[in-house]
Amino acid sequence: MTQADEADTVEPMIHEDDLPGHESRLEPKPDWEPRYKGSDRLKGKVAVVTGADSGIGRAVAALFAREGADIAILYLCEHDDAAKTKSIVEGEGSRAIAIPGDLGDPQVCEQSIQKVVDEFGKIDILVNNAGEQHPDKDVRDITDDQLRRTFQSNIFSMFYLVQSARPHLKKGSAIINTTSVTMYQGSKALLDYSSTKGAITAFTRSLSENLVGDGIRVNAVAPGPIWTPLNPSGGKPPEELKDFGKSTPMGRPGQPNEVAPSFLFLACEDSSYMSGQVLHPNGGIIVNG
Repeated sequence: MTQADEADTVEPMIHEDDLPGHESRLEPKPDWEPRYKGSDRLKGKVAVVTGADSGIGRAVAALFAREGADIAILYLCEHDDAAKTKSIVEGEGSRAIAIPGDLGDPQVCEQSIQKVVDEFGKIDILVNNAGEQHPDKDVRDITDDQLRRTFQSNIFSMFYLVQSARPHLKKGSAIINTTSVTMYQGSKALLDYSSTKGAITAFTRSLSENLVGDGIRVNAVAPGPIWTPLNPSGGKPPEELKDFGKSTPMGRPGQPNEVAPSFLFLACEDSSYMSGQVLHPNGGIIVNG
């Protein structure tokens, strides 16, 4: 990376608001455990899951492992959570490696992908799930560093990872990106975050067009309000947490293990005729997607 690149890379905002948060400290704990026995739908596959230390990423890693995949857990700095996810994957009989690093840095992405290939020999599935959000009531309160950091973490990282993984993806591979209901509804307090989610949806559709001819499918999942460390660690003001998710038609927040099956469907051959699409596990919110 050049000196100019280094100057343009914004450091993680961990010290500002304790992001992205530890699941080990969260109460009540999110439900990540798969609900059903596996059926080898991902047997012999290798999956890279970003943000897999906690929340939706952990639930995806656990479910993919139950279905037979080996898992590369990419995460920022929550080593205790990542170790827990690694033990969950291994408890399902699959292999796992945990790789820390800031995915907003293209060199970290390149090095992480190389570690996966060195360990497992291939990559079949890339789940771009890592992200961050910071609430601001006034658009003028969004600092330049925050704006750059949110885009860097949420969408730049996806470009960097796809660029690094592309030589290893082949016919039958799948890429799944995490967008959000905020892309469709908007969010008055998450202006920069919802903007990145709009970019992710456009990236998903465009990348699908770019890769579908090579037999690589690209889809996305747009969760609604899901109980993960992202919410109490910066996603929602403390006074609003008690009502988190109550505005959905189902009247409650979702759990990570209610979202993970959407990722599994898009990763396996059940969705072999789908690309450029978005699934919406969001508690019944009607969106034009």
